[in-house]
Amino acid sequence: MDYREVDSSAEYVARLETGADWRGEIESLAAEADADAGWFTALGAVSDAEIWFYDQDTKEYEPVEFDEPLEVASCVGNVSWLDGDRFAHTHAVLSRPDGETLAGHLNSATVFAGEVHLRVFEEPLERTHDETTDLDLWL
Repeated sequence: MDYREVDSSAEYVARLETGADWRGEIESLAAEADADAGWFTALGAVSDAEIWFYDQDTKEYEPVEFDEPLEVASCVGNVSWLDGDRFAHTHAVLSRPDGETLAGHLNSATVFAGEVHLRVFEEPLERTHDETTDLDLWL
C-alpha cells in the first residue's frame, strides 16, 4: 500500500448546471477552485448516463449506456491530474423508479439536478500508469 498524509486547504459546495455533463461540471469546479487534488461527494439526478465496468481479465473498460432518467443516490470520487488535465475519477450508484440500482465508474451523464461537495487537498496528486492493473492511479 502506498499512502501519504494530505491537508485540506478549502471546501466548496456547488450546484451543477442542468444539461451539462456531470463529470465535466466537477472538473470545471476543480479548475475554478484551482484544485490540484481533492475528494468529492455528490447527489442528484441525471437524464442519461454511461457507466464503465473494468474487466480485470482483459484490462479494458466496458461501457454500458442508459438513455433514461436516473436518480444519483450516491456519487464519490477524487480529483487529480491525468495527462496534464484535471480529472474527476467518478463512481456513482444510480437508481431507477422501481428502486433497481446501477453502479460503476461514471464516464458521462447529463445533469438534471446535482449538488456537490469538494474538499481540496493542499498537495497536488497526479495519476501515473500502473503496470499491474493497467490503470492510471494516483500516488
